[in-house]
Amino acid sequence: MGVKGFVEGGIASIVAGCSTHPLDLIKVRMQLQGETNVVPNPAVQNLRPALAFHHHTTTASSAIHMPPPPPPAAVRVGPLATGIRIFQTEGVKALFSGVSATVLRQTLYSTTRMGLYDILKQKWTDQETKTMPLGRKIAAGLIAGGIGAAVGNPADVAMVRMQADGRLPVAQRRNYTSVVDAITRMSKQEGVTSLWRGSSLTVNRAMLVTASQLASYDQIKEMILGNGLMKDGLGTHVAASFSAGFVAAVASNPVDVIKTRVMNMKVEPGQKPPYAGALDCALKTVKAEGPMALYKGFIPTISRQGPFTVVLFVTLEQVRKLLKDF
Repeated sequence: MGVKGFVEGGIASIVAGCSTHPLDLIKVRMQLQGETNVVPNPAVQNLRPALAFHHHTTTASSAIHMPPPPPPAAVRVGPLATGIRIFQTEGVKALFSGVSATVLRQTLYSTTRMGLYDILKQKWTDQETKTMPLGRKIAAGLIAGGIGAAVGNPADVAMVRMQADGRLPVAQRRNYTSVVDAITRMSKQEGVTSLWRGSSLTVNRAMLVTASQLASYDQIKEMILGNGLMKDGLGTHVAASFSAGFVAAVASNPVDVIKTRVMNMKVEPGQKPPYAGALDCALKTVKAEGPMALYKGFIPTISRQGPFTVVLFVTLEQVRKLLKDF
């Protein structure tokens, strides 16, 4: 029974991850908006070539007609505009950048967390009432999510970098060809420990997501069936899973923003990294862009988390039906 839970969860997670990958990529790009360490100098970008390299003294009269450009943090691009811009500048293929890393991540991270949650759920469920208290569901999610994240962190780092690569200037792009190439080059160029960069954030986020997502799905599903609102079918699965996705998005978005920035930062040999750690990244982000920066990308997060959770649990329920005799 234990192995069966891992197989069912793994299949459902890979299907859900691949089908919602473009939404996840848009979310990552939006979360990186406002970072100054990778954005070219806007003062030079917004000038014509003849002015960008003009070294003569500018007169006072001409200076009046050239107000300074707004800081990068002031520019905000929505999810739809972000998706269109990626499509126009990088092509439709770019929307699936890092999909190989997504497959590996779901295979390692989600398979582990779904399987462990299923095992704990079986052990902690009351055999007489066939129910498990909400507190135990949350505890099972925290444990399963933490272990799954530790296992899948290398694929998570590779996925973030591959998704974010297109926003960098051409000279700064890493141009990973696959998740294997990304992991191999990171190990050689930055050390094996770079594969677990931001792992504390990944673990914290995964614990929040798994506890809120899996526990709330089971709890809401039980409430719907217990109150006779709907029968155990597709409608119940969709309603419970979308509600669970919303809860997970609200709980995890701040940690997800910090995780994305820490994993994506480029560390040059002999130079100080942009962020000393998760707390430093959080403080710098809030100081430079305000507290709501921690909810950057929330619309694409819920837009992705909702469909992802729906596809995940609907697929899971169908896979369980197919494998019920095994």
